[in-house]
Amino acid sequence: MSPYRRGPAAVATLAVAAFALSACAGAGSAAGPAAPPSSGAEIGSVDLSSVCPSTVVIQTDWNPQAEQGGLFNLLGADAEIDASRKSVSGPLMSKGEWTGVNVEIRAGGPAIGFQGVPSQMYTDPDILLGWVNTDDAISASDALPTTAVMSTFEKAPWAIMWDPQTYPDVRTIADIGRTSTTVRYFDGTTYMDYLVGSGQLRADQLDGSYDGTPAGFVAADGKDAQQGFATVEPWVYENAIAEWGRPLSYQLVADTGYPIYAVALSVRTEDVTAKKDCLEKLVPVVQQASVDYFADPAAANDLLVRAVEAYDNGWVYPAAEAENSTTQQRELDLVANGADGVFGSFDADRVAKVQQIVSPILAERGVEVEQGLTPEDLATNEFLDAGISLP
Repeated sequence: MSPYRRGPAAVATLAVAAFALSACAGAGSAAGPAAPPSSGAEIGSVDLSSVCPSTVVIQTDWNPQAEQGGLFNLLGADAEIDASRKSVSGPLMSKGEWTGVNVEIRAGGPAIGFQGVPSQMYTDPDILLGWVNTDDAISASDALPTTAVMSTFEKAPWAIMWDPQTYPDVRTIADIGRTSTTVRYFDGTTYMDYLVGSGQLRADQLDGSYDGTPAGFVAADGKDAQQGFATVEPWVYENAIAEWGRPLSYQLVADTGYPIYAVALSVRTEDVTAKKDCLEKLVPVVQQASVDYFADPAAANDLLVRAVEAYDNGWVYPAAEAENSTTQQRELDLVANGADGVFGSFDADRVAKVQQIVSPILAERGVEVEQGLTPEDLATNEFLDAGISLP
């Protein structure tokens, strides 16, 4: 599970967990040839039918959110929501033209029993692409190796947030570390180990009991700080939680020197070679769909909001929150072109820096990392179209 993606309305009851496990057990990709759009459209300029599976299955790490907008933009008007499977599927489109295959976008988190995406990818071979953080890829590299093929976020949206009324002089996470403030977070979060190890926070001020709900933060009435998602919690706490109803301040963890690529679109490492013909054509389609989403997000946002309503698992996601998230992704430079000007690209030196930070943390936890692991094992620009970029 990627805990930072659990917003305030998330639930973790036994009933939900049991439902999620049963839903996961019955999941599987559709068999047979891809169905064309109901309009009867022919295959367009991008033909994936001879090189890709008839259904391209993409596993996300949480319920539908605007952070998945680029993926939902692959779907056209013929998209179908399957509430029982917690998935949305339909003809895979490229610039309004059918590619000859379908796409299925699966929810993560409660829908897969809060299992990690690499584990889910190796459990279900129908999954071609999954959302994997760089630090999670390093952690899973020995038993469940994955390679990222497109960066979703140039800057990870993780943040530590606090009440500016209570702490008017706090500007950074390091400032919080110089106070007695309790910092609530999901236990096991790797970046929190980094923040302590780098001296920005102290171990004695951490509280790993955060469960994704706002109750503890609200009850503390501004005395505590808490982890969050820059595109989610600040808006939710101010606009959707009446007991709070005021602005929050925060700093991105990425701005403290923890430069991971969050939820990068990834494949099982062996598929870099085994699925090469498919990835060469498919990845640029996803690149372009993501760029196009930010030019006109309305249809994709409407679809993901409707999917959340249909799934009805306790996650609440109003249209206004989706719109705010789309805006914040760009305004905060979370979604941006890579250092080379290409949307979705990776910087090998940056990946190597993440390895240098994360590997000692994992070693202290007793986690085995693949021997000789290189940045190129973890991420590749091989399948990107260098001509695709955000304006």
